[in-house]
Amino acid sequence: MQEVKPLNKIRNFSIIAHIDHGKSTLADRMLEAAHIDLSRDKRKERVLDRLDLEQEKGITIKLQACKMEWKGYQLNLIDTPGHVDFSYEVSRSLAACESAILLVDASQGIQAQTISNTRKALDLGLKLIPVLNKIDLPNINIEEREKEIESLLGFSKEEIIKVSAKTGQNIELLLDTIIEKTPAPKGEVEAPLKALVFDSFYDEHRGVVIAIRIFDGSIQYIPGKTESLYILQRKQSFKPTEIGVFSPDMREETFLHAGEVGYVATGLKDISYFTVGDTVSDSFKVEPLAGYEVPKPNMFATFFPTDTEEYENLKIALTKLSLNDASLSFTDQRSTLLGAGFRCGFLGLLHMDIIQERLEREYNVDLIVTAPTVEYMVTKTDGHELVIQTPQELPDPSETKEIREPWVRTKILTPDTYIGDIMKLCQLKRGQYVNTIYLSGNRPDIQLKEQYIILEYDMPLASLISNFFDSLKNISSGYASMEYEFIDYFPSDIVKVSILVNHEDISVLNFLEVREDARLKAVKLLEEMKKVIPRQQFPIPLQASIGSKIIAREDVSAFRKDVTAKLYGGDYSRKKKLLEKQKKGKKRLKQIGQVSIPQDAFLAILKT
Repeated sequence: MQEVKPLNKIRNFSIIAHIDHGKSTLADRMLEAAHIDLSRDKRKERVLDRLDLEQEKGITIKLQACKMEWKGYQLNLIDTPGHVDFSYEVSRSLAACESAILLVDASQGIQAQTISNTRKALDLGLKLIPVLNKIDLPNINIEEREKEIESLLGFSKEEIIKVSAKTGQNIELLLDTIIEKTPAPKGEVEAPLKALVFDSFYDEHRGVVIAIRIFDGSIQYIPGKTESLYILQRKQSFKPTEIGVFSPDMREETFLHAGEVGYVATGLKDISYFTVGDTVSDSFKVEPLAGYEVPKPNMFATFFPTDTEEYENLKIALTKLSLNDASLSFTDQRSTLLGAGFRCGFLGLLHMDIIQERLEREYNVDLIVTAPTVEYMVTKTDGHELVIQTPQELPDPSETKEIREPWVRTKILTPDTYIGDIMKLCQLKRGQYVNTIYLSGNRPDIQLKEQYIILEYDMPLASLISNFFDSLKNISSGYASMEYEFIDYFPSDIVKVSILVNHEDISVLNFLEVREDARLKAVKLLEEMKKVIPRQQFPIPLQASIGSKIIAREDVSAFRKDVTAKLYGGDYSRKKKLLEKQKKGKKRLKQIGQVSIPQDAFLAILKT
């Protein structure tokens, strides 16, 4: 008979950290301390990071859960992704816990995502445990970092636990502190079932598997006799085919009750039924848990296979990836130049990079990726509302009453040394100043070596996805970090810029831009095109236009054969006659000549 842990012997906790602060390595050391066998096919660092890409980049992309036993207590760790693109997943993971370890890298200090996630945790009423990691590194000032945590986050020095996730120093002390400080879960085993879905993924043998935290009630699995369960927000029902816990691999159990974290295999094939944040119950009459949102893509890009025969492989690969990632959406897209491809929706730039790399590595598909765009709301003169993602979808200006673009509230955490340059960057990207928050105000008695501030700006999402993050890191020598949240759609003077090669519209290179910035962007694009488009026997005009008005032009000069080489001496009019004849021939050639833009030229253009 399976042992049923009383609620006061269960602790559910999460780890909050910025990217690369050692969260997954710390999880490894905890699992080792709890004597969990980490030997897989080969011993890997960061056991909870299952993907090769997670291992390589050192970031958590898909959150994981794991059950440990420590001194008679059941500890359930719910690991969270650290990047701003996955902030909704983070909020749902935190909602499944009673406490969170607040992990700060001793070499890098506190960063924007740490403060943002700390606020999320406090809003959800979690108990926070401050932890300073990487204390084994040489030349670090631990005292300065402790002052930072005291001043910026309001903890006392005595509360901070100093660990090294690499060497395992003080890990046992941390586990003891988790038991001591984390409140026991509340809930009633006899009540109707109420469980939060905090993750879902696809398994070849089990179908869609949902990771759940049970708040009330229990689930019992008896083959052939198991009752149906209900997904409350999606209003669907399913019959579980297996239940169990993560330890860290999936281990089958027969019974899960209030306070516990585990999984339910549904046997279904469609992951879109199970959105993170939904509530699973044994009755449709139960009130769903709060905080549910439908994950909505913020930006879009089109993926084309470099070889048109790879189209089917790309379709299969995207279908498989979307089975494990409900926030990835894709639809067919056709282009006269690049053939068939897929228009994909992403949560942000990092999300797009990860999908692109996984397609290229795990499925061996070579891709051409168009420049990322955002979604615009268009109101036509007849009152009809449209949502557009590409320049081709924009109606004629005579039919357009208003175009609205998405804006975000950006919070940039930085030492005050870089404030001037960062403000210039934000203004350059059409940002509107909102506020400056001086963080050191929490504890005026503590003097920090550097004054930390949060700069708040409202700016268009389109400006944010065009190289903003790289520019921010360059300006601040890597010290500034940022996070953003969607505000709303606001009216803007958006125009469609068409790119013409030899007077022919190249629709793949067309883009939408604010009128005042359109010419500058067009000039840069044409300069890049001039470098990569091969010369022909005739000159090629490269033009950018808004409607019928040309706003920028570059020319790719023709190969010139010296037709006068065979002449020597004589009157100049003989040379002139030959050159005029050549000119006429080139003009005729230009009228019938086709400019073929090679694949590598397209790649070079799209990279800009």
